[in-house]
Amino acid sequence: MIDLIALTSLRAVAAEGSVVAAADSLGFTPSAVSQQVKRLERQTGVPLLERVGRGVMLTDHGRQLVDAGARLLADLEEVEAGLHRRAGTVAGHLRLTAFSTAMRGLVAPIVRDLSAAHPDLTVALTEREPWDTVDLVASGQSDFGLVHRWGDLSLAIPDHLEARVVAHDVADVIVPAGHHLAGRDRLSPRDLLDEGWIATPESTICRQWLNRMYDGTGRVPRIVHTAMEFESHLALVRAGLGIALVPRLGRAPLGDRLVAVPAHDPVPTRDVIAVHRRSMAQSPAVRALLDALES
Repeated sequence: MIDLIALTSLRAVAAEGSVVAAADSLGFTPSAVSQQVKRLERQTGVPLLERVGRGVMLTDHGRQLVDAGARLLADLEEVEAGLHRRAGTVAGHLRLTAFSTAMRGLVAPIVRDLSAAHPDLTVALTEREPWDTVDLVASGQSDFGLVHRWGDLSLAIPDHLEARVVAHDVADVIVPAGHHLAGRDRLSPRDLLDEGWIATPESTICRQWLNRMYDGTGRVPRIVHTAMEFESHLALVRAGLGIALVPRLGRAPLGDRLVAVPAHDPVPTRDVIAVHRRSMAQSPAVRALLDALES
């Protein structure tokens, strides 16, 4: 009989592209993942991985098993969720992945309260970017994700995932208290054409939104410094090294050296979206987490 834990490891190798990355995502050692895949090869009698240079890739048999196994694991997940629902217990282990500001502003207090209310539930937290979070939930390496979507920027969510908007967030332009724009009631991109921005890296959704804000101005934002974390943005603005667009969710108090000025035309608004596999829709743990996020 096929070992379901080993099947999960093979699926992780397919999703992550290597045994090492799969082991990291699952919390196993690379040796353990390799042994599980070898056990699966003995059980099925066919090769599932082949070496390519220093890495590995799935054979045709491996890809077929992962595709068929995904349906099997989803069915089992749905059965388990239904059993928990009938028992009326919020219990088990839930893997939750979220972006950094949601982790600070939403997840930390909610998980604290859930853990206190449901001692038989454990929640493991991981912080990742939205695209990575969707991939982790879609591939079964995480159970529940929180992602964000700015304005009309697209965020592809596979059909087997259920997505629900659970909150809205707004970003403000952060400037030093002595900045010439600090006294304005609101700012548009045209007011900021010559300003130097502190921004997230080019590949991030937040950077894409900052670029999109400048549509119609004939210019692009002038990026002078790049930092991944908004806490770093605030520190750099506080040092007088530029201005930044920082969401309100999870934002630390600004103090008397920084000023938040609302932006408009467009208003930088993002949806906070909860995603989970449809096969987990009946899970009391998932329902409890959704209810807490929406309350």
